[in-house]
Amino acid sequence: MTGIRKVAVIGAGVMGSGIAAHVANAGVPVLLMDIVPEGAADRNTLAKGAIARMLKTEPASFMSPRAAKLVEACNTEDHLDRLGEVDWIIEVVVERLDVKQALYRRIDAVRKPGTAISSNTSTIPLDALVAGMPEAFARDFLITHFFNPPRYMRLLEIVTGPRTDPALAATVSDFADRRLGKSVVRCKDRPGFIANRLGIFWIQNAIAAAADLGVPVEEADAVMGRPFGIPKTGVFGLVDLVGLDLIPHTTKSLRAALPAEDAFHATYREMPLITKLIAEGYTGRKGKGGFYRLNRAGGQKTKEAIDLGTGEYRPSAKADLPELKEAKGPRAVLDLPGRVGAYAWTVIGPTLAYAAGLVGEASDEIAAIDEAMRLGYNWKWGPFELIDRIGGAYLAERLAKDGMTVPPILAGLNGRTFYRVEGGRRQVLTAGGDYETLVRPEGVLRLEDIKLSAKPLLKNGSAALWDIGDGVVCFEFTSQSNALDEQILVLLGKSIKLVKDKYKALVVYNEAPNFSVGANLGLALFAANIGAWGEIEKLVALGQQTYAQLKYAPFPVVSAPAGMALGGGCEILLHSDAVQAHAESYIGLVEAGVGLVPAWGGCKEMLARWQSAPKLPKGPMPATAKVFETVSTATVAKSAEEARDLLFLRPGDGITMNRDRLLADAKTKALSLVEGYAAPKPVTLTLPGPSGALALRMAAEGFARRGIATRHDLVVAGELAAVLSGGEADMLDPLDEDAILELERESFMRLVRTEATLDRFESVIETGRPVRN
Repeated sequence: MTGIRKVAVIGAGVMGSGIAAHVANAGVPVLLMDIVPEGAADRNTLAKGAIARMLKTEPASFMSPRAAKLVEACNTEDHLDRLGEVDWIIEVVVERLDVKQALYRRIDAVRKPGTAISSNTSTIPLDALVAGMPEAFARDFLITHFFNPPRYMRLLEIVTGPRTDPALAATVSDFADRRLGKSVVRCKDRPGFIANRLGIFWIQNAIAAAADLGVPVEEADAVMGRPFGIPKTGVFGLVDLVGLDLIPHTTKSLRAALPAEDAFHATYREMPLITKLIAEGYTGRKGKGGFYRLNRAGGQKTKEAIDLGTGEYRPSAKADLPELKEAKGPRAVLDLPGRVGAYAWTVIGPTLAYAAGLVGEASDEIAAIDEAMRLGYNWKWGPFELIDRIGGAYLAERLAKDGMTVPPILAGLNGRTFYRVEGGRRQVLTAGGDYETLVRPEGVLRLEDIKLSAKPLLKNGSAALWDIGDGVVCFEFTSQSNALDEQILVLLGKSIKLVKDKYKALVVYNEAPNFSVGANLGLALFAANIGAWGEIEKLVALGQQTYAQLKYAPFPVVSAPAGMALGGGCEILLHSDAVQAHAESYIGLVEAGVGLVPAWGGCKEMLARWQSAPKLPKGPMPATAKVFETVSTATVAKSAEEARDLLFLRPGDGITMNRDRLLADAKTKALSLVEGYAAPKPVTLTLPGPSGALALRMAAEGFARRGIATRHDLVVAGELAAVLSGGEADMLDPLDEDAILELERESFMRLVRTEATLDRFESVIETGRPVRN
């Protein structure tokens, strides 16, 4: 098999259509097939309907509406022979062996030799799927278990059989890694593979324990959330998110497939409450609600939670657990007295023991089990990383004390940990009891690995500079949420000087969930509350100066965002020579939402980009209007591809699908710019002046009359309009960059002094959302 240039997905349900959409996100054409419903006027109606739904779903399945054009709606009656066009066929039909095998025989009759065929199943063994099939079919067959939604969930579990062609499996794995952005975990052909087997064990155990111990769902989610590196949804919030109806289905499949002695059966409990909720349409967020719901009675939205004892809804109350806040680390939570500690141990103890028992069963690799839970269930730490934090001896002793079996790999630790750092390399314990070095796939470069054996070139409380080899350095934000502050700007200035003297190029990158959420509003609010207006203006001026130094540095600067790059984080990208963005980058100038205008050069850079956009009409007004539309509404691109449409990214900027490859790709791009590099030349802008500002303000007032814009939105829009129109300048007088920066700074300072803007600051800090005032 030479490569994958075209894909077919058979089964246009939620999962199959989501996989097809994500293949299209990778720029690869895909045939989406389903059956022909009886009496259908349009024989492709199921696939067409799935594509139409995906164009409307939130969160979006497609990274850009353009990607939908790569998905061709087909059906299995008229178009099955077209499978001869593709290099990979993904089956995502009903979980019935007879249905799948009947389809496989039809596929095998029309596919070209060597075409990869995979099933998305997680409940039917691979051996059963290929039983009775020709040898050539079995050689080309494997299981590729995607997680829902396929665009956003990075885990892909792959299972191969003894007859599967290793080269074919490697081709599929490489495509999934580089083109689809998946972290591929190889699993054994066991029920539930890794993530669902352990994840469902954890979920059903957590639900049963909460009911047994009388723990309200809010408290259970607080305990089962951040203290153990689990998303704040906890367990009940997670079940609502994925759907209550999926839990009984998956549990039933696992119970039927697992041997009687498996510990999974001991945690199983009939849950009449879940059966009742599903029957009444309470299937989670996709239904009327689940363990939580929004009661809209009387025109009000009241969050309610289920009472596990009575089965009735009641007003939801935030968990008041001061002891949980004071506990330092997961082991301290397990040691808490009362029901908090009891609940934590009842869930986590058996879950970690079950994970240890999966070594050699679901996978021979401890690191694979950890990876599956980090990516499949968004755990911050995999189960073995969590055991290291708690203490292996502590866990083994407590399990034994409670009469539970201690898995051999846990009993045999003898004071060791599952992970260690040796010679600057991270090592993991093997099933045989020895340590081996963790080796990244070719083309993967991680800052966390570099840190194991290096010291920063420069460092302060909010940022650090690292040598990543070949004359390239990496500037890393380290502040909370990577919020930008004075320390970051100061160290960035020092870094620019150091790179100028000793290195070839600079990459701005970090491995936090978000590149940067923008400026530190907490510090700005504090300064405003004590009337330190001069300090605020100095910070604005420092940001403008530092970003200008970045733009005009005598070496290439490449920014590599992932997650959110908002406000000042977006402005870093706008001042870089190039951007290598992770596909899931959410980029925008959101200052208007908090009552400000972009003031670190964001207005200036966006105006320059739109004035040079080839498809936009020429003249001073079209670009100004386009930037006003984007910035006044705090528009955020919902993917790197969408960021190109908004010109937050330029046509030559790169997009990396696999986040683990982002730093290596950014470094490669930076090095490609070194030879013959020349800093960009300053630009001058021709802007429409007061008449243009008036037109923009009138447009904003139209939104206010329709109830879309608030009173303070109009104030902010007026300031933004003045900046983007060039203030009082005549449209015949081009403005240089310094003139626009001055307008940004002056408008920012007027707005930051308003009570309404400070109210928005406070609301964002307290709730994460600005008040609509």
